[in-house]
Amino acid sequence: MHFNSNIKFLRKRLGRTQDDIAAALNMKRSTLSGYENNVAQPGIEALIVFSKYFGISIDTLVKIDLAVLPESQLRQLERGYDVYIKGTHLRILATTVGADNEENIELVSEKAKAGYKSGFADPEYISILPTFRLPFLSKQKKYRTFQVKGDSMLPIPDGSWVTGVFIQDWSTIRDRDACIILTTEEGVVFKVVENRIKTDGKLILHSLNLLYEPYDMPVADIREVWQFVNYISSEVPENPVAHTLHLAKTVKQMREDIKAIQTKMNI
Repeated sequence: MHFNSNIKFLRKRLGRTQDDIAAALNMKRSTLSGYENNVAQPGIEALIVFSKYFGISIDTLVKIDLAVLPESQLRQLERGYDVYIKGTHLRILATTVGADNEENIELVSEKAKAGYKSGFADPEYISILPTFRLPFLSKQKKYRTFQVKGDSMLPIPDGSWVTGVFIQDWSTIRDRDACIILTTEEGVVFKVVENRIKTDGKLILHSLNLLYEPYDMPVADIREVWQFVNYISSEVPENPVAHTLHLAKTVKQMREDIKAIQTKMNI
């Protein structure tokens, strides 16, 4: 139970004294001090009062150690986003910050993906990843960049660096959103998503390359979701019009070849 440390942490984060909070909550300072020092336990009425004052659910105040959350998640809570209110679980994200206390964007290369699969929640592992910044991205959100492999998401080239914003509440994922998804079996995958969590407890993952069939991903097999923001590549993407024309020519040639075979066989 983290209630005592959480209310002390939130009070200091607001720059308030015990006298300030006690006055605002219409309680004695000694009572508040007892809660913070864990020598007194709050009743349900007191829990409701603290929850309303800080704008955070009772579940979060009691179950989550707020002091270990990254700044991006604390800011989400302060803006009124509390996943316990939505009936989901709070995913504590390991992250890194620079000397200015602003969050970095960690880079997960193709070689690092195997380690990321098991070390994604380990602060020590995340701390050794290379980092950078993109100044045009919001400081209020958490971003991470992954290197993609293969041709399943063409025209995004093989080897591109894809940046995503961390999605805490998966129910907010929209159909046709492109996402980087960390799974228990496949590791990191980059796909276009159909959200069937509410109805079937799964996401349906599609490739941009139509040669690849869509497949189901149960929520139980998902560890993280990062919504696509942008990508960086040293290659110029293939012209989709030229690609379509090439396919059309190929189909036309196949039809002509089949017709010629049928003629020879007197079909």
